[in-house]
Amino acid sequence: MTDPRNGAASGGEPVTGASEEHRPSAHDAVRLALVIGALGVVFGDIGTSPIYTLQTVFDPGDPHPVPVTTANVYGVVSLVFWSVMTIVTVTYVLLAMRADNDGEGGIMALITLVQRWSSQGGRRITAVLAALGVFGASLFFGDSMITPAISVLSAVEGLKVVQPSLESAVVPITAVIIVVLFLVQRRGTAAVGRVFGPVMVTWFVVIGACGVDGIIDHPAILRALSPTYALGFLFGHFGTAFFALAAVVLSVTGAEALYADMGHFGRRAITRGWMFLVFPACVLSYFGQGALILADHSNISSPFFLLVPHWGRWPMVLLATAATVIASQAVITGAYSVTSQAAKLGYLPRLRIAHTSESTIGQIYVPWINWLLMVSVLTLVFAFRSSTALAFAFGMAVTGTITITTLLFFYVARAKWRTPLWLVVLGASPLLFVDLLFVAANLTKLVHGAWLPLLIGLTVFTVMTTWQRGRAIVTAARVRDEGSLPGFVESLRSGELPTLRVPGTAVFLNRGKQTTPLAMRANVEHNHVRHDQVVLLAIETEPVPRFPADRRLVVDDLGYTDDGIIHVTARFGYMETPDVPSTLAMLDPALTEGPLQLDRASYFLSTIELRRGKAPTMAPWRKRLFIATSYITADAAEYFGLPRDRTVIMGSQIDV
Repeated sequence: MTDPRNGAASGGEPVTGASEEHRPSAHDAVRLALVIGALGVVFGDIGTSPIYTLQTVFDPGDPHPVPVTTANVYGVVSLVFWSVMTIVTVTYVLLAMRADNDGEGGIMALITLVQRWSSQGGRRITAVLAALGVFGASLFFGDSMITPAISVLSAVEGLKVVQPSLESAVVPITAVIIVVLFLVQRRGTAAVGRVFGPVMVTWFVVIGACGVDGIIDHPAILRALSPTYALGFLFGHFGTAFFALAAVVLSVTGAEALYADMGHFGRRAITRGWMFLVFPACVLSYFGQGALILADHSNISSPFFLLVPHWGRWPMVLLATAATVIASQAVITGAYSVTSQAAKLGYLPRLRIAHTSESTIGQIYVPWINWLLMVSVLTLVFAFRSSTALAFAFGMAVTGTITITTLLFFYVARAKWRTPLWLVVLGASPLLFVDLLFVAANLTKLVHGAWLPLLIGLTVFTVMTTWQRGRAIVTAARVRDEGSLPGFVESLRSGELPTLRVPGTAVFLNRGKQTTPLAMRANVEHNHVRHDQVVLLAIETEPVPRFPADRRLVVDDLGYTDDGIIHVTARFGYMETPDVPSTLAMLDPALTEGPLQLDRASYFLSTIELRRGKAPTMAPWRKRLFIATSYITADAAEYFGLPRDRTVIMGSQIDV
């Protein structure tokens, strides 16, 4: 066993020279495993975009179709290349992924950083940016619903190319795959994850090879690498190019996953996977499809699958289906993570969360979100029935999230790193111009489906902000009802509240040191008893992913040691699930006036019944929404890992 602090064996013997010789190869193996793991989880969404992007751009059914001309093909392919380069490589890989919250990325991490560095700016701008971040996270839920539908549909639609008579089977087959996908979520991705990486490596190698084959037939398409073609198309044919942007943005869908999953694989692994395999493979596929369309304009019907030799189309349909299922898996897991983080930061109620891996903290399963997503995805499949129809809706969620991420990143760059203002403006202006151009283009598809992710985002945003506001109101009312803890203890000492001390340990979950737990007050006032050992336990969620175990517990006797009362604060990161009995077992007996009798301890919870009050705290409809949302709150005893047979729940009522 090796001590990670000094690299020596546990017996104190130093590492030998032979071990040092093998260390580089071992490190290389670890790096390679991380890259392959990232390929299987992170890049599924963006890696399957070549299936439908160019097909959607030139789709004749688009309300603003792009005419299929040689100049337009060069312009579109160049625009796709430079959009991917600007948004994915520059905005996310080179910039945003440097703004991490203790190694974790994603828009929720940016919200935390903005709030942490709020002293660098006014409270008002901080509140506005935090609200924008919450809206960006809300849009991600729309992305989580649309991605499985459009990805699996686009892959199964390959059947129409292989066998046109199977067109009527596309939607039913897609629905079956989606139902199976969500049914297996509760088993976790640990077992399946081992094959994700190799499947995606195969996918990228194959689509890259097919792209090379197309480029060989028409090598002139490589001219589109020059930005002059993209700029000439954009500004020379602005009317056409502007509307094309709504479909071109599909090439960068999944960019947020690179940032959001950074905590699982690290920035280096994701950067290497993108730069050395994913980016080249996708670019080759886009250029190969462009070459195919130049050769025969009728190939716009399905350039991705038509690029594949006839003998390989059946295997490609199967491989594409596997790749899109992996892409869907990644975004579903991302929805679980965003939900968990939002709940721990106070934007959603506490939901039941199951950890599906003993070794990987990020692998979780949230049943309520799982079934909500499944119903939503199936509804989208049966309502839109094709990937091109869904594409009109897809871009809105993506562009909104990207724009908000860019804005928050540059605020953090200015506030945290003290980047000179001129440099922030110089860097942010062109990137935000590109982002806002994509947003504007997608707004033109508002009546054709782009309203859907906006509606989903606004709905989720309303729920999250209502819960945050209602939670603050309930907390204030609860503080009033609980009363002062020092005053309560003094009433026990004076005999004003006559009680009988009984042997044993009682653990009362509370929010802080100043107020009395409602369950403790009710137990004393109604049952007239108290235990010899009383632990007031406060669970705090810190704005970091994981909190160091050696700093998790803080014990404060509050001056009530003679009364047998101590206060314990247990701190957890927002990526962790509290386990109260296991946490209390870590307490030093010297700090608790003797060991706690945890094997026989009683745990007391305070439960609150919410009622609509007459006070103008919120609009009536928001009060109803807040109370309705509270019904999905997970059982507290299960969430905190409390033993059922020794948990007592005592209730009270609070008007909202």
